[in-house]
Amino acid sequence: MPEESRAATLTTERLYLRPQQVQDADVFRRLWTERDERVPTHRRLDAEGHPTVAEIADDIRQKSVRGRPRLLTVVLRESDAVIGYCGLAFDDDGERPELAFELLSAVHNRGYATEAGGAVIEWAGEAGFPRLWASVWDWNRASRRALEKLGFVDTGTIVKESVYGRSLLTVREPTG
Repeated sequence: MPEESRAATLTTERLYLRPQQVQDADVFRRLWTERDERVPTHRRLDAEGHPTVAEIADDIRQKSVRGRPRLLTVVLRESDAVIGYCGLAFDDDGERPELAFELLSAVHNRGYATEAGGAVIEWAGEAGFPRLWASVWDWNRASRRALEKLGFVDTGTIVKESVYGRSLLTVREPTG
């Protein structure tokens, strides 16, 4: 399969997931404004309002490297509205793909994270990454529930522990 075809759009019943575009920066900044106060400060807007839309757009430009699954923009098929992201983030050595997702609060509790996650799991398997990890805050029950529906199991390992809570490591083993 050519490298560029791995960046193809994924389609589900209600969503499509496509490579991130600079225009998505506006919605991604809204995600920063909606984050729970228990999220560590480096993942929330700082006192000066950083990251800005321009900074997020620059980040998208820099990360638009092709050739391996990565974070994709999640779009509602019925309206073409961007609602968040879902995809894979890799650790520093590039060997451990982690499923990551974040959606605007206005679309929570509709099964979109599970639907997008299922498409990414299939995409990851086709790209040679059948085993996936995901870390999730112990207090984030909605994300923990979505991960369980996607076949992730809590390993009992705490990735980090701080005043923000405990980040739990989950894993999804290859099936079949």
